[in-house]
Amino acid sequence: MRQFLKRAILPMLLLLLLPLVSAGADVYINEVMASNGFYENGEAYDWIELYNDGKKTVDLGGWYLSDSKKNPLKWSFPEGAKIKAGGYVTVFCTGEEDHTPGKGDTFYTGYSISASGETLILSDAEGTEKQRVKLPEQYGCVSWGRPLNGGDFGFFENPTRGKKNDAEAYPARTAAPVLTVEGGFYTGSVTVGATGPEGAVLRYTTDGETPTAKSRQFPAEGLTVTKTTPLRVRAFREGEVPSAAESATYFIDDNPQTAIVSLISDDKYLFNRKTGMLVKGTGSIPNYSKGFEYPVHIEYFNAEGSREISQTGTMTCSGHSARVNAQKSIALYARKSWGADRFRFNPFPTRDYTEYKSLLLRAANSDTYATRLRDVVASSLAEGQGILYQDHVVIQVYINGRYWGHYNLREKINKYFVAAYEGVTEEADIDRIDILARTGRDEFLQNGDNTDWLALCDFCKKNSLSDPENLKRVEEELDIDNMFTHAAYEIILGNVDFTNVRLYRVPGGKWKYLLFDVEACWRGLDKTPIEYYIKPVNAKINGFRHEPLNALLALPEYKAKFLNRVSELLATVFRWDNVEAHFDRVIAQLEPILPRHISRWKNMKIENWRKNISATKYYARVRPKEIPKLLKKAMKLTDAEVEEYFGETLRLLEETNKPEE
Repeated sequence: MRQFLKRAILPMLLLLLLPLVSAGADVYINEVMASNGFYENGEAYDWIELYNDGKKTVDLGGWYLSDSKKNPLKWSFPEGAKIKAGGYVTVFCTGEEDHTPGKGDTFYTGYSISASGETLILSDAEGTEKQRVKLPEQYGCVSWGRPLNGGDFGFFENPTRGKKNDAEAYPARTAAPVLTVEGGFYTGSVTVGATGPEGAVLRYTTDGETPTAKSRQFPAEGLTVTKTTPLRVRAFREGEVPSAAESATYFIDDNPQTAIVSLISDDKYLFNRKTGMLVKGTGSIPNYSKGFEYPVHIEYFNAEGSREISQTGTMTCSGHSARVNAQKSIALYARKSWGADRFRFNPFPTRDYTEYKSLLLRAANSDTYATRLRDVVASSLAEGQGILYQDHVVIQVYINGRYWGHYNLREKINKYFVAAYEGVTEEADIDRIDILARTGRDEFLQNGDNTDWLALCDFCKKNSLSDPENLKRVEEELDIDNMFTHAAYEIILGNVDFTNVRLYRVPGGKWKYLLFDVEACWRGLDKTPIEYYIKPVNAKINGFRHEPLNALLALPEYKAKFLNRVSELLATVFRWDNVEAHFDRVIAQLEPILPRHISRWKNMKIENWRKNISATKYYARVRPKEIPKLLKKAMKLTDAEVEEYFGETLRLLEETNKPEE
């Protein structure tokens, strides 16, 4: 008997010592975001938050969460998933079938939630339905869920993922107000009116902050603006979530002379020491390097002052080492959750596109203190030469009504940029575009997959292309003319930042290079970067994969093709009359606005800028004549070969590119 009691009591004691785990029904869907525009780690997935209202930990392993009434067991929590008493679990709905399931308090499904409204179903491990939640049509960046103390589901003013919900949920969101006067350029002053939904109170700010219930009430007679002002107006109505902010910039007595981009956003997103993306901040990692992506209202005014876009999107700090500069580059994104999924206009003179997914405000970066135009002038020389490059517009930027100086508006390199150029229109194909940087290893993979590229480079390193079958593989996988053009440009320009290499491939296409970030060009007459492009196939890899180029150059027919392409570019694109015209177009736009830019940033002098322009022009004029000499040494060309490939070109350049007396 004693032995029996011992055997019976011991397991009971052990159970009491184990963590309290329940298969109970105290877990429920607490909050949902079906149109998310708040970015974390570069993503803004839809999400479903579960809450455990019980007093025991619940084992979620094998429980189901679905957005389909036909398939309520669509996705299951992995084994070992738990939710503590009083705890929260987030399930990010990624729309990516190959996403990892997650762990801890964060999990990932392969489906996404429809913002147009649908039904969510939570079931236990036996497949028994525990909760069915019907979502109405959702608002962008507004969460929907259960109020803190119970009651009907509704919309929240503030998303609270992983925290207690607001005490009050609302059935709807107030419609946004309408400004009666469009943002733009005015003389002396302008009086702006605003109308809103019946019964709503309009509140406003003039410093970029999103209006709150404590902000000033918008005057019934309108607001008179007497200086350049970012105006934001928001509607508040009892029993509803406040509206989105309507925003516009009013420029008073301002003649900017170029196109203008005006950004309006909250201080917490821009300059706050803890969260602002344009400041260093207080941590060991600077804020501007943390990849923050924040909401911002974006306006674009063309050079004639007409507003072409006015929409809310998102922004991030862009660039690499140049982020330490006071004036930082900023990337802009059209996001559906904030309004529209495209910037539906085209500011660029050499493109015939009708819309853009993203844009780049480039602050000249490493050329900040010198010419501020090397990259845009050099890149523009690639027009019509069979290689993708970023077009530009010389602009000036305002942030919350404050003048922020000269920028170059650029196309941003991503899958949508490549898709527009290559004519790829299906979203599934756009997602499959491969974009690689530098050596193309995993850390330099921007989009898609790098397996085929790395395999091709290794193949060129280990196999002679004099074998017709080997050569056929390379010809089928690589756009050789494009690669030769890219190498020729880099060598002729003298781009010393030789690691700025990007290449891409569209589904069913060949690998191609694009011309990217060549602002470190026209600085001298030495061989750089030729020694990184022309070298033995088995040489050390420096910054990018040189093997395909040099494996091809070992073949007489491709060596001749490359040298002919270099000679052709020298005799046409890099003739001084052509290059000078590109310089002069940009200088004519930049020179009038530089005094104001310099006054804003105090980081250069106009006389030094003119000296730097003169020096840059000199190298752009003279360097082309040095290229045959540099290639002769690098490729061990004979005098006869130099004459064959470059004789006529050199005689032409002696006339067209000779230095001024």
